[in-house]
Amino acid sequence: MSFFSRFALATCVALAGATPSFAQEGSLTIGSGFGPKSEVPDPRAAYNGWTSNQTGVTETLMGIDYDLDLYPRLADDIEQSAPTTWRVTLPTDVTFHDGTPLTAQSVVDAIAPILDEAHAGHNKRIASLLDLAGMSTDGDHVVVFETNSPNAAFPWTLSEPGIAILGAPSDAFPINATGPFVFQEAVIGQSYRVEANPDYRLGTPGLQEVTVVYADDESTQALAFEAGEVDMVINYPVTDFERIKESGAQGFSAPTARLYFYTVNAASGPMANPLIRRAVSMAIDRQGVVDAVLSGVGGTPAGTVFPTGKGWAADIPATYDMAGAEALLSEAGAVKQGGQWMLDGEPLEIDIVTYTGRAPLSPTAELTQAFLQAIGIKSSVRVGEWGAMTDEIAAGNADMFLQAWVMTPQGDPGGVLETLLKSDGGSNSGRYSNPEMDNLLAAGRANFEHEKRAEIYDQVQELIASDGALIPVFHVSQVNVAKPGLTGYAVHPTETYWVTHETKFTE
Repeated sequence: MSFFSRFALATCVALAGATPSFAQEGSLTIGSGFGPKSEVPDPRAAYNGWTSNQTGVTETLMGIDYDLDLYPRLADDIEQSAPTTWRVTLPTDVTFHDGTPLTAQSVVDAIAPILDEAHAGHNKRIASLLDLAGMSTDGDHVVVFETNSPNAAFPWTLSEPGIAILGAPSDAFPINATGPFVFQEAVIGQSYRVEANPDYRLGTPGLQEVTVVYADDESTQALAFEAGEVDMVINYPVTDFERIKESGAQGFSAPTARLYFYTVNAASGPMANPLIRRAVSMAIDRQGVVDAVLSGVGGTPAGTVFPTGKGWAADIPATYDMAGAEALLSEAGAVKQGGQWMLDGEPLEIDIVTYTGRAPLSPTAELTQAFLQAIGIKSSVRVGEWGAMTDEIAAGNADMFLQAWVMTPQGDPGGVLETLLKSDGGSNSGRYSNPEMDNLLAAGRANFEHEKRAEIYDQVQELIASDGALIPVFHVSQVNVAKPGLTGYAVHPTETYWVTHETKFTE
C-alpha cells in the first residue's frame, strides 16, 4: 500500500449527488488564496517555497510525514558528528529538471542565497532558523553544515519548504528543482502552473498538469468549484461544507496544527502592558468563537499554541473569565467609568486588524470586538491584505493582528515560536521582546534530550500565557473539496504538501 493510501480511509469522505463538469483528464486545477508576487517566485524568498513544495516542484533535504515524524527526503542520511556539525549524505541518482545531477556543491549553492541579504532568495526568517556558521562539501555527495551553536532543531529545519534545493536556472527551467512537477509559469496574483516531470525518480506523475488559481475570498473559490472552473478548493468555506456534501464532490477534512491567534503590539499602545494583554485574552470566549465561526466542521479552543494532546502541547486550558479580565484591567491601572474602561484619563481602545483569504478571520475578529465591548473595552476591526496588515502592526498602527499559522510546519516546536517571538524573529511584527523568552527558546534549540526539551517548551508555553506574548484562539481542521475520483491525496497536518507523483484521478 502506498504512503497516501494508508491515509485515504481516514481523511476522505465520499460525497453523493450531482456533479458539475470539470477540467480534462490528467489535469488538476486548484483554487486557493494568496497568489504569486512575481512571474518567477524564488522558492527561497518570503513564503514562495510553500507553493512550490505544495505543487511538487521543489523538494527539501528532509521531510515531515503524516504523523509529524521527520524522514530523509532528498537526503539519504543525516548525522551529527559534533555538537555544531551535521553531515548530510545525498543519493547518487537524483537529477534536477534540466538533467544535471544533484551534488553536495549544488546543495551549498542552493542554500547560500538564503543567507545573502543582497540576493533575491534571501530569507531572514529561514536564515535565523538555520543559524549557519558555514557550509562545505566532503566529496560529491556529502554536505557538511556548521551551526553557530548546538541546534537540536537543525534536522527539522531542513524540512522547511523555503529551503528548496535548486539547480542553476535557465530560460527553459527558471525554477530548476527535483520534484515530480516542473514549473511553467506564474501570473502575479492570479495563477501558478506546473507540468509533469516524466523523469521523476519515484515514478511518472499521475497528473500531466497542475494549475493553482488564486482568490483572496474563499466564497469566490467555492463558486468557481460549483461552476466547474476548478477541480479542487483548498480551505473550502467551513460554513458551506455540509451543503457541498450533496453536490457530488469529494470532501477532505483532517486536523492540522493551524492556529488562529493574535499577534499583539507589545511595543506601544495599550497592549504593551502584559496585564492588559492577559485581560484581553481572558475576555475572549473561545468556545463561543468555535461554535459560531466553524459551523461544526472542526475546531478546538486553544489555551496554548500547539493542539491539545498533540506532540509538544502543554496542559494550559483556554480560560474565559470576564471578572478575572476586569480584575487584571484594574491591576493595570485602568478605571471603569460609566461602563467604559479608562486608561491614563483616556478611553481604553484597541484597534484589531486582520486580512482576507480565510473565511473565519473576519467573524473571529468581530466576535472578539463584541467580547471586549461586553466588559467595557472599545475596539475597532479593520480587514485588508495580509502584507498591509502586517505592516500596520509592525509600524505600531494597530494593537492586535489576527493571523492563522501552522505552528509546527517543521514538526519541531521551536521553529515558528522563534520567528514569532524571539526579539529578532523574522516574523515578530508585534515587536515582542523578553530576555526570558529568548533564553528559553535558545535553550530548547541547544538541548538534544527529548524529555528536557519538552520541559523547556512547556516553560515557553507557560510564559506565552503569563506574559500574553500572543493570544491563541482556536486550532482548526483543514477542509478541502475536490471532484470525484481524486486519489493520492490527503490533508497534511502541516499543510505543506498537496500533490505528489501518486496524485491522480481514477474513474
